[in-house]
Amino acid sequence: MASSISLSGLSCIKSDGKPLFTNIDFSFTCERIGLVGRNGVGKTTLLHMIAGDMMPYAGRVAVSGAVALMRQDGMTRPDATLADLFGLREALALLDRAAAGQASVDELAEADWTAGARMEAALEHYGLCAAPDTPLATLPGGQRVRAALAAITMAEPDFLLLDEPTNNLDRAGRDMVIELVRHWRRGAIVVSHDRELLEEMDAIAELTTLGMSRYGGNYSAYRALKQLELDAATHDLSHAERAGREAAQRAQQAAERKARKDSAGAKSRSRGDQPKILMDAAKGRAEASGGAGARLRDARREAAEAALSSARSRIEVLQPIRMDIPSTRLVAGKIVLRLDGVTGGYDRSQPVIRSLSMSITGPERVVLAGPNGSGKTTLLKMICGEMAPFEGMVDMPVPFAVLDQHVQSIRDDLTLLENFRRTHASALDEEAYAALARFKFRADDALRKAASLSGGERLRAGLACTLGAVTPPQLLILDEPTNHLDLDGIAALEAALAAYDGAVLAISHDEAFVKALSPDRIIQLDR
Repeated sequence: MASSISLSGLSCIKSDGKPLFTNIDFSFTCERIGLVGRNGVGKTTLLHMIAGDMMPYAGRVAVSGAVALMRQDGMTRPDATLADLFGLREALALLDRAAAGQASVDELAEADWTAGARMEAALEHYGLCAAPDTPLATLPGGQRVRAALAAITMAEPDFLLLDEPTNNLDRAGRDMVIELVRHWRRGAIVVSHDRELLEEMDAIAELTTLGMSRYGGNYSAYRALKQLELDAATHDLSHAERAGREAAQRAQQAAERKARKDSAGAKSRSRGDQPKILMDAAKGRAEASGGAGARLRDARREAAEAALSSARSRIEVLQPIRMDIPSTRLVAGKIVLRLDGVTGGYDRSQPVIRSLSMSITGPERVVLAGPNGSGKTTLLKMICGEMAPFEGMVDMPVPFAVLDQHVQSIRDDLTLLENFRRTHASALDEEAYAALARFKFRADDALRKAASLSGGERLRAGLACTLGAVTPPQLLILDEPTNHLDLDGIAALEAALAAYDGAVLAISHDEAFVKALSPDRIIQLDR
């Protein structure tokens, strides 16, 4: 029997009682499907339901075959080891007892003698060499992801369930994930915003507030189809708006005609032009006809309003986010950053950065590249003043702002308005509301607590507080800004950067994002 996953009437309710998604009907077969959608729409939750970790509010999940889920954050137990990640703690403990001559005959008969060798080979394939009892908490984020990939592929499931598998990975790690998916011949459901990875998919499934839709082909095919949908929705919206105006106009004209007839009838009755019985009969017919006409006009108006509402909701889902950024007034040729012989790190005896000299001039866009561990983030900390270099000098003579993957500049306990005022204390309320509105936080949205924001909304909030001033900072520093964004969030960031006329210093392993940034230089750091 072929492996498959079937979702029937699937619904999920959030802790506050609001629906996350409702009545999802969808089938997955042995193909590679990219699961996309805006942050907060329920993609990770859906994976956990398929894996059996969560029960739906309504509906059912039917799975034929074995599934294995690679969680976004790996195993979070503080005492979890690599052996736990592979599900081999007991099997390897038995082998240790057998080697010490402490295992019973029955235990020896049940022993998986190849477990250790298979685990070692799987780890080695993903560039890792570590003992089974290595605590996961001691591994850097990129290595934990590699270990999780090794564990899930060693299990050889019928369906791979991958949740943002390229997050925290350098170029080599991303290539490993892409190769895994490219050559995988069973079923795979991949939640990802990584456009390069999504190009390897056989189909794209999009989860929205309106339901779940399938698009045949890879990411490029999906984008082409989405553009066609947007064009059609735009046409439908224009038609619905015109129909609404026409319905309102017809209703107004009918009301005016009725008012004139009623006025004329009242005058005729007062003059006694006709017998009262005939006048009353005519009045009854007019009222009946008028009532039927009013009901018909109301029905038409309601239909027009429903069509308009539907068209607007489709536009809201399909319309890319766009942003307007004020000018930084950065003068061409002005030095915004200068490093002279910078050496630094966490250990003087083993500095990560050695004798680095560089400068950024005017609206230049520079990308720092290199594998994990090459010192990119360490260098940014020295540039931003979070770390002092052991040697050398850092000079940044212009206003700057930092936007990292977690948007740490945003405080969860404050509203968006309060976060903005925290960054721009001199801004008037009107200026703050206007700045937030440019980033799609309108009216009461400005009073939302930052803790309630999805990943994409948090990025927009960070951009609003960073770039929403009357005069934005002249240097923007980005540290893996796309890691936790959905596709719409990435599009919004790229649109914002396209409108930003200041200098940019960025770290990113996302090649599609780097290409969109159009850097003037790429500086390679090596281990």
